[in-house]
Amino acid sequence: MHIAILTLTFTLPGCGSLKEKRQRMGGLHERFGRSPSVAVCESGERDRHDASEWTFVVVGLSKREVESQCREIEEKIERIVDARVMDVEREFV
Repeated sequence: MHIAILTLTFTLPGCGSLKEKRQRMGGLHERFGRSPSVAVCESGERDRHDASEWTFVVVGLSKREVESQCREIEEKIERIVDARVMDVEREFV
C-alpha cells in the first residue's frame, strides 16, 4: 500500500468574502472525495477570504498509481478552480 499527501496552497485574487471563496473553491470535496482512494479537506487558511489550502490523501497499490492520481488531481484543479496555485507539496508516507 502506498500513500501520498498532496497539499495545494491557493491565492484568490479579488476575492472579497468567505462566501465568494466558498463559491470559487466549491466542489473540490465533492469532485475528489467521491473516489474511494482519495480523502480531501480544506486544511489551512480557512478564515482568510483571499487564500486557501487543501490537502488530498491518495492511497494506491503502487507508487506509480498514486503519483498518477496526484498528477490528475493537480491538472484538474488547474482547469476547474478559479484561483492561482501558489505551492504544491507532495509527501509519500
